[in-house]
Amino acid sequence: MVQSWKQIAPGRYRESFGRYFEEFKLGDVYEHRPGKTVLESDNHLFTLLTLNTHPLHFDAEYGKLTEFGRNLVVSPYTLSLLIGMSVSDVSQKTIANLGMDEVRFTAPVFAGDTLYAESEVLEKRESKSRPGQGIVTIRTTGRNQRDEVICTFRRSMLIPARGHAIEDKPGSRY
Repeated sequence: MVQSWKQIAPGRYRESFGRYFEEFKLGDVYEHRPGKTVLESDNHLFTLLTLNTHPLHFDAEYGKLTEFGRNLVVSPYTLSLLIGMSVSDVSQKTIANLGMDEVRFTAPVFAGDTLYAESEVLEKRESKSRPGQGIVTIRTTGRNQRDEVICTFRRSMLIPARGHAIEDKPGSRY
């Protein structure tokens, strides 16, 4: 987690998270912590919020009849959780998410699994149309408590250069 503090007045500091465009280096890998143990209630809530009616995610008797023998965690929750884990390291200062691709769910996730994530910087370039901003592409890998890869994906983000983030503007409360 990238955390820093800036002095905003004598004896007064404000914490800040995330990276500026200049701080991303090709090939660097950021391990996102803490991990998160997925609860059955997390899975049920996400399933209900998204109106996913497949019984494999919330009907225990149905789950018993599948090859897994129990309910699976709904895959968009897994993806959302891994993205969330990466925010303080790679996208806290992001202006916009530009896209995600190559999303792969490589192993099932069950309630009770603890997930961890890490992101590798794959590409980086200055924006041609937006001075003071750049595009960073990362690959995030999620693993469970047994170190099995459960999900991978690429994500591209528009990131401000130092001095161009909302928190850098005069009078910003961020």
